[in-house]
Amino acid sequence: MSIEDKAIHLGHPSYVWRFGQDRRLDLIRRYVRFDNARILDIGCGIGTYVEKFRALGAHAFGVDVDTEKLAEAHRAKRLQLLATSVSEALPFPDNYFDVVVLHEVIEHVADDYQTIREACRVTHRNGRVIVFAPNRLYPFETHGAFFGKRYVFGNIPLIGWLPDSLRNKFAPHVRAYRARDIRALFAQVDGTMLTHTQIYPGYDKIARRSALLARVFRSVTYFLEATPLRAFGLSHFAVWKKGTRQSSVASRQ
Repeated sequence: MSIEDKAIHLGHPSYVWRFGQDRRLDLIRRYVRFDNARILDIGCGIGTYVEKFRALGAHAFGVDVDTEKLAEAHRAKRLQLLATSVSEALPFPDNYFDVVVLHEVIEHVADDYQTIREACRVTHRNGRVIVFAPNRLYPFETHGAFFGKRYVFGNIPLIGWLPDSLRNKFAPHVRAYRARDIRALFAQVDGTMLTHTQIYPGYDKIARRSALLARVFRSVTYFLEATPLRAFGLSHFAVWKKGTRQSSVASRQ
C-alpha cells in the first residue's frame, strides 16, 4: 500500500501534540485513573497517546496494522510495548486491561462491531472502553472524498448530510457515525454507557495562522457543547463501563 493509499484508507492524523490532543486527553482523564492502570491504545500509530499515558503513570500498550508506523515508534521513541495486530483479533487474554482507547480508529477498521467486541473482551469488569469517532452531522468530511476516481484531500462540505447511498459514493473509504450508530456498536456487549456526547475541533491549524481566531472558534463552539447544537460537533466521545448489563444510556443528545 502506497503512502497516499495509507493516508486515505488508514487515516493517518497529524502526530504533532497540540491543544486539540490535550483537550481530548483531559476528557479521557475525567473517566480514567492513569496511575498503574493497564491501558491499550488500538490504532496507536507512532505511539503518541501511548507516550502520554505512560507519562501519567500508566502501563500503556499499543497495537496498529501499519508496521512502518510501529517501526518509526520503536526507533524514535523507544516504545517497545507496541505490536502489529488487527483490531478484530487482539493478541491479549480476556479481562486484561483497565482501559481500552480507540481514538478515531473504528471508522477505518474492517469490522467496527467486532472491533468493539474485542475491545470489551480484553477489558476487565468495571474497566472502560473509550471511543472517539467521526460525527456524521459535522458539516465537513475531514477524511477527503472521491470524485469519480479522483481523490481530494481536505475538508469537503456537507458529504455527511447526504443520503447513505450518495455519501458512500464520495466517502467509501471511511465511516461516519450518527448518535444511534455509536450506541448500536455497544448494544450487544455487557456494560453501561457512562457518557456519550459530541465535541468540536481543537482548531490547531487555524491557531497557527491566527491565535485570536482560534480562540473565538473555541469559545463559541465549546459553549455549544453544552447545548443541543453539540450534535454538529466534529467527533463522538463515548465512555463504556464493562460489567453490568446496560439499562440506560447517559447520552447527551
